[in-house]
Amino acid sequence: MKNIVILISGGGSNMAAIVRAARRDGWNERLGTRVAAVISNRADAGGLTLARERGIATVVVDHKAFGSREAFDNALKAEIDAFEPTLVVLAGFMRILTPAFVAHFEGRLLNIHPSLLPAFPGLHTHQRALDAGCQVVGATVHRVTPDLDHGPILAQAAVPVLPGDSAESLAARVLTQEHRIYPQAIARLLASHS
Repeated sequence: MKNIVILISGGGSNMAAIVRAARRDGWNERLGTRVAAVISNRADAGGLTLARERGIATVVVDHKAFGSREAFDNALKAEIDAFEPTLVVLAGFMRILTPAFVAHFEGRLLNIHPSLLPAFPGLHTHQRALDAGCQVVGATVHRVTPDLDHGPILAQAAVPVLPGDSAESLAARVLTQEHRIYPQAIARLLASHS
């Protein structure tokens, strides 16, 4: 069985989209894959409740309990490794990971970013795109490397900027595309490794 571990910090809408796709598309039977665990750095992350309701193991590793980024990443790594993951999927996980952590999961660590990378890595992508006068924005699924939001691209979806768009309205439309392309990219990757 191939295990997926999903890391979240908040509501977990991308995590929920992945879990829905896994069940709807029979990943267990078709790909020999299951979402084994959802791990958060915040005990109050809404996505943890959603995962528990679906019978998925949940773990909290509170980053505030550690004196350094390295200590947090080491504790997080140990919790993830306990599930023997084939893939570690960042789904709104709002922590920058150390190079040692990224190296440990090299080739197995994925992220989704709300821009058409390489444009607008980092935070506030929608406002930055509006400020730059972009006509098209989007979302990117990519492998994680030590360079923030610069790993090899696995999937992208474009979203037009509409007259009167705000960062919030644009974010909502981009999020619907994230929910579509992230599960698709994961399924393709798993199928290519079967």
